Amino acid sequence: MPAVTSAPFVSVPTAAPVESWLGAWDNSADSAYCRDLTGRILAANLSFARKFGRAAATLVDASVTDFIHADDVALLQNTAADLARPPHRATGEHRWLTPQGVRWFAWEETALHDETGAFVAIRAIGRDITRQRLAEEQFYRLSRAVEQSPVAIVITDLDGRAQYVNSKFIAVTGHTLEDILDSHIEVLRDGHPDETSYRKFWETVRAGGEWRGELSTKRAGGSTVWEAVKVSCLRSPAGEITNFLCLREDVTERKKLEQELRQAHKMESLGTLAGGIAHDFNNLLAIINGYAEFCQQGTHEPAALQKSLREIHRAAQRASGLVRQILTFSRKTEVKFSPVDLNHFSRELVSLLAETFPRTVTFQLDLQDRLPPLLADQTQVQQIVLNLSVNARDAMPSGGVITIATGLQSGVSLARFNADPNLAYACLRVSDTGTGMSPEVRARIFEPFFTTKQGNHGTGLGLAVVYGIVVAHHGFIDVESTPGAGSTFSVYLPLAERAGATPTVLAANATFPGGTESLLIVDDEESLRTLLATALARKGYQTTTASSGLEAIELISDQQRHFDLVLLDLNMPGATGIEVLKIIRICRPQTKVLVISGHITPEARLEFEQLGQKHFVQKPYRLDEVGRQLRGLLEPRPAA
Repeated sequence: MPAVTSAPFVSVPTAAPVESWLGAWDNSADSAYCRDLTGRILAANLSFARKFGRAAATLVDASVTDFIHADDVALLQNTAADLARPPHRATGEHRWLTPQGVRWFAWEETALHDETGAFVAIRAIGRDITRQRLAEEQFYRLSRAVEQSPVAIVITDLDGRAQYVNSKFIAVTGHTLEDILDSHIEVLRDGHPDETSYRKFWETVRAGGEWRGELSTKRAGGSTVWEAVKVSCLRSPAGEITNFLCLREDVTERKKLEQELRQAHKMESLGTLAGGIAHDFNNLLAIINGYAEFCQQGTHEPAALQKSLREIHRAAQRASGLVRQILTFSRKTEVKFSPVDLNHFSRELVSLLAETFPRTVTFQLDLQDRLPPLLADQTQVQQIVLNLSVNARDAMPSGGVITIATGLQSGVSLARFNADPNLAYACLRVSDTGTGMSPEVRARIFEPFFTTKQGNHGTGLGLAVVYGIVVAHHGFIDVESTPGAGSTFSVYLPLAERAGATPTVLAANATFPGGTESLLIVDDEESLRTLLATALARKGYQTTTASSGLEAIELISDQQRHFDLVLLDLNMPGATGIEVLKIIRICRPQTKVLVISGHITPEARLEFEQLGQKHFVQKPYRLDEVGRQLRGLLEPRPAA
């Protein structure tokens, strides 16, 4: 073939046969056309003409730029320079304007020469690639969305081995895909609290189901991160499960806000209890003061004196129960599940609320006898009973009756809630004779901040908190209400699975064992210090007392003194109980310690436990309780 030159375009008569320009492509199924170097169409085959909805003859002499998207004209015009150089071929993709709209074409262009070897025309063979191009663009957008997603994304095979992780996952965990593969990290295991939870997760996804949950994970810096996790199946066109898709969204801030909101509402609810507690305390103080004055006046009847002392003691025990209840209710702690006596809590709260609520509101109890303990956090159970009772009170502005009932339900009978058929549930029902609710109101009552109360008489949080507690306990709540006929809230919570599980109850045994060991009693309250020293000395113990932490440290540091056990208060001037315990662990590591305190915060308890301290007595205490704890420490039971 002669060398290509820069000779000017050689004119060809327009009547020249199409075959002379298109050659074998004249009858091709692919679109084909020829244009001169100015962009004028010289010939087009039938496929090209059909694509643009015109007869082939009418396309001759038309400008090719009339058919190309304006943004792609420059790409077409640059082709001539490329074709002028060997191998005289070029490829390109452009958008073309057709009756069907803008379409993408992939073109293979070839330079045509005249008999002298001059470059005179361009033949272009093209295919419509619109569908392919759209698919590529969609894939590109999807890949960018996945890679730049604010949610951590993992794709695994059917055994849970990671095959892809996005940038967010790497940023959050610090693990790249290579790290995960090299270290054999189980990415779907992360955050599950135990093997039982992990096993149930696999049972769900391998059965083709979708698993959702909130998991907490410890990160490299020691911080705890909460994530909302969703794992679903990816399927082939035939419907077979090929992979698992895991989405992990950081919800740590939301969990913190929820905890703060719950604590704030708990304190708000505590205000409702305050009136009843104050009333009960005043009654108890009147009993204690009255009988104490009676004893001080003197009496020659020992039976009357004993009766007065018994009444004082009984009132003091009731007061200590109130203090323990209010501390438990107001304490900011993590949810701890344990066997709970629902009947006991219902009676306690009703006795308090009956004093606080208007006298026009009366309570009725319908509690099933021998109700097994449910598995719950006792503080949150109190919140359920309290909030539902307050809601019932507010629904009866002119007074009425609140009925609190308990009972048992099988999981099978709660199938409408998707309850576990293998579990039994305790049922708590709170009914009122109030105004009732319309279906529209009933549909929204569990929404946070939704309230029908006027002005500032309601936050709209009470029932939302109840709903959150019930869900956290894997329970269910149902509402029945008719306008003008009152409402009934039914709460179903799982029972403790262990057959022998029973709520903790303090022993009422008054036996106070004695001993001859040497004891150090550390307490800044003189009356309590003297009481313990006198009571223990009567039982045969050798007692020494310290009125402050610093005095205790001096006695402990004196190696001439011997102590078998230290009864240690927590809050003292000079040095706290924790600081004293640290000295004991250094100077007398074998000495037993019994910590006595009115209130031990979770932080203080953690410090004690880190020092190996496991034995505590809560004030106010019974002397026999202290005595039994002492003997238990001094005479540990042999291992079974």
